[in-house]
Amino acid sequence: MVFFSNTEFGERLIKTKHRMAASGIDVLLVTDPANMNYLSGYNAWSFYVHQLLVIFIDEDQPYWIGRGQDASAARHTSWLDNEHIYPYADDYVQSTIKHPMDFVSDFIKSKHRDKHNIAAEFDAYYFTAKNLLKLHENLPNASFKDGTNLVNWVRIIKSEKEIECIKIASKIAEGAMQAAFDSINVGVKQSDAVAAISHAQIQGTEDYGGDYPAIVPLLPTGDKTSACHLTWTDETFKEGDPVIIELAGCYKRYHSPLARTIILGIPDEQSQYIADVVVEGINTTLDAIRPGMTCEEVELVWKKVIEKHGIIKDSRLGYSMGLNYPPDWGEHTASLRAGDKTILEPNMTFHMIPGIWLDNMGIEISESLRVTENGCEVLADFPRELLLKPNIRLA
Repeated sequence: MVFFSNTEFGERLIKTKHRMAASGIDVLLVTDPANMNYLSGYNAWSFYVHQLLVIFIDEDQPYWIGRGQDASAARHTSWLDNEHIYPYADDYVQSTIKHPMDFVSDFIKSKHRDKHNIAAEFDAYYFTAKNLLKLHENLPNASFKDGTNLVNWVRIIKSEKEIECIKIASKIAEGAMQAAFDSINVGVKQSDAVAAISHAQIQGTEDYGGDYPAIVPLLPTGDKTSACHLTWTDETFKEGDPVIIELAGCYKRYHSPLARTIILGIPDEQSQYIADVVVEGINTTLDAIRPGMTCEEVELVWKKVIEKHGIIKDSRLGYSMGLNYPPDWGEHTASLRAGDKTILEPNMTFHMIPGIWLDNMGIEISESLRVTENGCEVLADFPRELLLKPNIRLA
């Protein structure tokens, strides 16, 4: 079932074509699953095989090309008619003799576009080196361009319907973070806590079921909090452990990330100090955000707060986020960091994650936000502080 209207899909396609025209692109090959979803509604766990949308600048609908057994999913989830769904046979799948880009090339030839300017998402996760080699081999008269992030930049300003999805995802994130807080205790296995988090993510709210997030729950624990992207183990939580939880609610593939840090007991002086600086920086930055600011101006507000406390953070403060598939919920466009002159506009959405990671520990407290007409709206409602838990041991 298609969630967005055909009118909205049409508007997205028109904006994409405007960018194609500005870049001299006649044909765009879209392999990023999020971009495929954005332009067609297609939604299936089929991105482990080659699939794509083909957009011709002078046609009204994209063409879906994918594995034959996934064509039914295209009919169920996309707004495309049958004439725009082109499945390839199963002998193209993981074959050493045939390649899906052979099929794509033949399709482009059949449309008499093999001498045109063709762009592909060269740096997308699911566009391989073999894809490009095959396209070059099969379409020697075409001129190839890099279409990486062309659609992503169209996606950066959300529609009201997209904002609705992200807000529902935020409510799911609140429930998942509460499940994390409730389940993380001394003597509990990390894997059991993550099971509770994952249950909450999929269960969703009373009114809305959750989707699978693009990133699994991250759970650096103890001295491993200095490493921000670790997942869980089957070890048990120990008294005094700091635990970082980074997760997201997801609804209709739209994400709202959220991170918090729990201390199992009384925090040491360093942890509390870093947490206080992070919260001060977040609050000051959220209060400062306005449309018309650049991303680097937002980061500078944060930087001035932490530097007066003697803290330096080299990594970016945040990034545009929303619709996505594994392995990332970020949109790969604007980043809140020095040098990024992207101008904030209403209905841009960001994950602001001002984590501080030192050699021996780390603190993460993050917020997802929407830029509004006058400032910004924080999307989730969860205590913005270092979370403390008394030592409750299992019987």
